[in-house]
Amino acid sequence: MPVSKYDFIYQTEITLPVPLEDVFQFFSQSENLQTLTPPWLDFKINTRLPIEMKTGTLIDYQLRLYKIPIRWKTEITEWNPPYKFADTQLKGPYKKWVHEHIFVEKDGVCLIIDKVNYQVPGWILSPLINHLFVKRDIKRIFDFRHKKILQHFGSTDYKII
Repeated sequence: MPVSKYDFIYQTEITLPVPLEDVFQFFSQSENLQTLTPPWLDFKINTRLPIEMKTGTLIDYQLRLYKIPIRWKTEITEWNPPYKFADTQLKGPYKKWVHEHIFVEKDGVCLIIDKVNYQVPGWILSPLINHLFVKRDIKRIFDFRHKKILQHFGSTDYKII
């Protein structure tokens, strides 16, 4: 639920016929984030690998957004294997970014839910900025991410919501 009128929510879901533990193991390895990020963002993890994932873990990245170099720092603010973890932006392009990764298994199928609560710069113009640029870019990123997840798990039996 948005905290203010300037909060935006982006949520997407995908199901895979893969055990929950296997899916969570893949997502708990931070180096896989580079694989799941589109090449047009020129994304790199600056924190030394491997990274021990737990509540309080800090991760530094760099990327390019519209050719502008950006440094991004996140903190793992929730860690509940194999069901959920959340990362929160401490420094980066957004005024706020909280990304919840939720994993649910039912009858041998794993549902992956990505929920992002974010704010963009621009104060009263932020709804327009989100509509024209940010929401579209986030959708493109998650579309790419879903394709990579499907490739990794070799799945053709899936559903993207």
